[in-house]
Amino acid sequence: MSINAQRLTAAVAGLGLVGTLAACGSSDGGQGSGDPKTVTLVSHDSWAASEDVIAAFEKQSGYKVRVLKDGDAGQAVNKAILTKDNPQGDVFFGVDNTLLSRALDNGLFQSYEAKGSERVKAEYRVDEEKHRVTPVDTGDICVNYDKKYFADHKLQPPRGFDDLVKPQYKNLLVTENASASSPGLGFLLGTAARYGDAGWEGYWKKLEANGVKVVDGWEQAYNQEFSGSASGKKAKGDRPLVVSYASSPPAEVVYADPKPKTAPTGVAEGTCFRQVEYAGLLANARNSKGGKAFLDFLVSKRFQEDMPLNMFVYPVTEGAQVPPEFAKFGPQAKDPETMDPAKIADHRDQWVKSWTSLVLK
Repeated sequence: MSINAQRLTAAVAGLGLVGTLAACGSSDGGQGSGDPKTVTLVSHDSWAASEDVIAAFEKQSGYKVRVLKDGDAGQAVNKAILTKDNPQGDVFFGVDNTLLSRALDNGLFQSYEAKGSERVKAEYRVDEEKHRVTPVDTGDICVNYDKKYFADHKLQPPRGFDDLVKPQYKNLLVTENASASSPGLGFLLGTAARYGDAGWEGYWKKLEANGVKVVDGWEQAYNQEFSGSASGKKAKGDRPLVVSYASSPPAEVVYADPKPKTAPTGVAEGTCFRQVEYAGLLANARNSKGGKAFLDFLVSKRFQEDMPLNMFVYPVTEGAQVPPEFAKFGPQAKDPETMDPAKIADHRDQWVKSWTSLVLK
């Protein structure tokens, strides 16, 4: 498993962009496997879980798990919406707070309150009247920095959004296209939350004047443009600042061989935007009983504690522990930017349109 298996997935803004279905297991034209003893999960490409944890669910529930990985996060959501009348599976995992309203407004999910969902921390709960989605994990989209670059140049790394427009950081930052990438969109929403409706565009004008570079997605930004990526050893980029995740530094440690004593990258905590991912029972799911059992499993302590080193996210339930690598190298931001999903729903498309005109002109 590489660092690319983190929860660093791209998101497509338009419903017209639908990709090819990638399957883990056999594929079919719709409505899952058709086997009442199989529960089919539809997700983005970064879904991952330990084999023994899935095996434990299968033994306890009597259902076999089949996983259909359907591209990046936005692509998977869009495909699920377009096929909701004849769904590919029973449960969808991976819609986040930046795109949640799109899924709910299009009737992607049916109501189900997962057993154990009372343990989900209050700040992550949404849609509590209808229970169409279950919170599963959380993470912070943040600017990461290359420690060696800043040490070599005797320069303090940036701490917050305001720092990124200062002259000493000119031509150092690379970010992702907000209309085509979930970390790019999260970074845009972070600036909108920080500077408000009247100030975010002016901030981006300053960023542009300070040499921000915009690329299509996280893979290109982190592994090709960023100078601090271990997975980019063969072709290191020249940008020591990149929009990524607070969980990227522990991933750099976990998958390094040999493992370093300290993470080679750091996080500018004043640039973070909190992301939450949800799962839901698909409308018209063939095996709704199995789907409900799987949603119960997603908020179980065993699965919640299995996620961090598989998908590099934080659990959302009370009492779930994270591995020491997370506490040491990738703690959650203490005061991240957040935004009400309703406000995201009301403004997201216009913000992206305005951002595109401003930055990609």
